[in-house]
Amino acid sequence: MAIRDAFGLAFSGATEAGFTPYSQAVRQLQCFIGDPVAAVDRAIAKDPGFVMAHVFKGYLFALATEREAMAVARACHQVALPLAATEREQAHVSALGRLANGRWHEAGGILEGIAIDFPLDAVALQVGHQIDFFTGNARMLRDRIARALPSWQTDMPGYHAILGMQAFGLEEMGEYAPAEKLGRAAVEMEPRDGWAQHAVAHVMEMQSRQRDGIAWMRANPEAWTRESFLKVHNWWHLALFHYDLGDTDEVLALYDGPIYGARSTLALNMVDASAILWRLHLGGVDVGDRWVALAANWAPKAGAGNYAFNDAHAMMAFVGAGLDAQARTLLEAQREAMAGNDDNAAFTRDVGHPLTLAIKAFGEGNYTEAMRLIRPIRAIANRFGGSHAQRDVIDLTLIEAALRAGDGTLARALTAERSMARPDSPLAALFSRRAADLSGN
Repeated sequence: MAIRDAFGLAFSGATEAGFTPYSQAVRQLQCFIGDPVAAVDRAIAKDPGFVMAHVFKGYLFALATEREAMAVARACHQVALPLAATEREQAHVSALGRLANGRWHEAGGILEGIAIDFPLDAVALQVGHQIDFFTGNARMLRDRIARALPSWQTDMPGYHAILGMQAFGLEEMGEYAPAEKLGRAAVEMEPRDGWAQHAVAHVMEMQSRQRDGIAWMRANPEAWTRESFLKVHNWWHLALFHYDLGDTDEVLALYDGPIYGARSTLALNMVDASAILWRLHLGGVDVGDRWVALAANWAPKAGAGNYAFNDAHAMMAFVGAGLDAQARTLLEAQREAMAGNDDNAAFTRDVGHPLTLAIKAFGEGNYTEAMRLIRPIRAIANRFGGSHAQRDVIDLTLIEAALRAGDGTLARALTAERSMARPDSPLAALFSRRAADLSGN
């Protein structure tokens, strides 16, 4: 008899001994806490033929956006291929294979089919949701979960995660009131759900509710930081609220503490570090030698060329630290990536390469060139992944380039646009004043 979970889904090759740590790994991922890799490794050690354990481990590594991690994901796929599996599990194996080979969109499509047929497959929903995030697909961030939500009930294990994912999808589609409601409900249900916590922070960021955001993040940090591998990103959200308010000292304190005090070498954490320092750089803030330490950790990844979103943030660090050789290596890796046939070739070609060139141009004081490169990609920037809050750095760079280039007409237009979108933002008001001064109005 096959092991079945609380939702009636069968798991081939599993015994109770292996299924217990596998279930732990799934719960850890749903909250972004603990060490799901270690837990799933325990499951594999107990049950080497447990196909979904190998698939789940592969998903964890494939979603890390690291070149070396992709090799592990491919190895997991190879192990899973010959194992006995149900039709649902075979589809998961296929999705992992696509993802591990850079076929993000195909993997997301397969997982979409699994979730339609099996709406209580929490792994299919969560991995699909993460793929939607990494490909910047706001519509699917919302709709993938919305399709399954009616099949879930409040007393089902992991229900909080479904609500948290739905909250984030709603936020990315601009449906802020229901997003905040669901996100708060998810956190109330499971305070350690870092994704739900961050969904509410996104709502407040987009609505320029800086003080509400600070209060939200400060209310119970123990819950969303304890053993959390999403905590750096959530601390980043707190820093954004302070940044908009002009609290530069607090932003730097957060950077030196929970954001990058440990000097992580994980790309996902370094993206947040770069994003904070670049915002400060745009504002003319002297960040001392912080760029040097961050750029040193980005340097070994300069030639990776496997995820364009990371490339842009690596370039910020190389520009900030004045590392021309690493910047050239990164650009060459991007040129090679654009010649490939995986999804990152399009991510890089459409958005990542022009943006990375623009960041380099800005660092060299060539603000006109930075504007020329950024303006055509603003409307399609979602194609290389991330959230609205993360991609806002593109608009910030363009506005600052226009101001520094003395292009009063463009600066006035861009700041009017931002003031309409973020009427309660002190930063938007500052930009408007600078544009008016530039124009002599």
